Amino acid sequence: MKRKVLVRKRKRKKLIRRMMAVFILTLAIIGGSLSYLYYQTTEASNNAYNDLNREKSDLRIENVSISDDPISVLLMGVEDYATGGSHGRADTIMVATFNQTEETMKLVSIPRDTLVTIAGRGTEDKINHSFAFGGPKMTIETVEEFLDIPIDYYATINFEGFENIIDIAGGVPVEVPFNFTEKNADESETLHFTEGNMVLNGEEALGYVRMRKQDPRGDLGRADRQKQVMKSLISQLTKPGSLLKVDDLTDEVGNNVTTNLQIPELLAFYKQYKDFNVDNIEQLELSGEGVRYNGVYYYSVYESSVNEVRQTLRSHLEMEHSLSADSSNEAGTMSP
Repeated sequence: MKRKVLVRKRKRKKLIRRMMAVFILTLAIIGGSLSYLYYQTTEASNNAYNDLNREKSDLRIENVSISDDPISVLLMGVEDYATGGSHGRADTIMVATFNQTEETMKLVSIPRDTLVTIAGRGTEDKINHSFAFGGPKMTIETVEEFLDIPIDYYATINFEGFENIIDIAGGVPVEVPFNFTEKNADESETLHFTEGNMVLNGEEALGYVRMRKQDPRGDLGRADRQKQVMKSLISQLTKPGSLLKVDDLTDEVGNNVTTNLQIPELLAFYKQYKDFNVDNIEQLELSGEGVRYNGVYYYSVYESSVNEVRQTLRSHLEMEHSLSADSSNEAGTMSP
């Protein structure tokens, strides 16, 4: 009997030792993976980082904290194929504001042909030309003047990066509003879109958000599709399985994204919004109409619409009443 008890004790100790060995090995693997993940993310962040010599927005009295304050982010999709990546224009311009107390997000797409006063130049032109004139910094300042809100953070992504990130995410499900076709980015292929539910790969998603001429709503229709894809992409990237794709995603960030977000801020953003519900995204619209000056097409935003969007965003950022509701920001707008 004593011998059987001793044998059971030895077996139990051996099992415990094996379990401890597996546990320690697992910790070592996880620790190594986290170290590698941090290294990869840091490398990508360093490659992508550019603060534009801009410590904070001139519309902010003090720096904001992602953990403590509502913030704004300007997202720019840049078309730079024609210049080999050295210049280009902002084909997509979107502003997102986040309020951590309400756990909500406001999202507005500014049509690329919107007629505005270009910051630093004092002339009226299409808002996407600001990027060609002065890069992301001039676009940021132009958007700040147009919407009367501070832009705290920004990110630019070129078409190649956009396509690749969509593919890495596994595509984006969207509800196509009507049948249409569109050329891909290099115009080598015709893409077909069918009314109803579709899952778009990167190339298709880019064509989907760029098309305008076939949309009955013109710029507003395209803006809706841009916000639709953005919301779907956020939903895809916040799924648990996306952690396994971080390696590929960080490569894209390092190669095709420029931003003033640093690692501590990215980690704070993840911690603050990791459980964000995409149903808490409110999509805003800048209503207006197409006009032609000297034969050139522009999108002129209604004064009432831009004022409404300004006040909504400022309220979401917990800022005081607009300081410039009747100022020169009204340039390029018209009454409905």
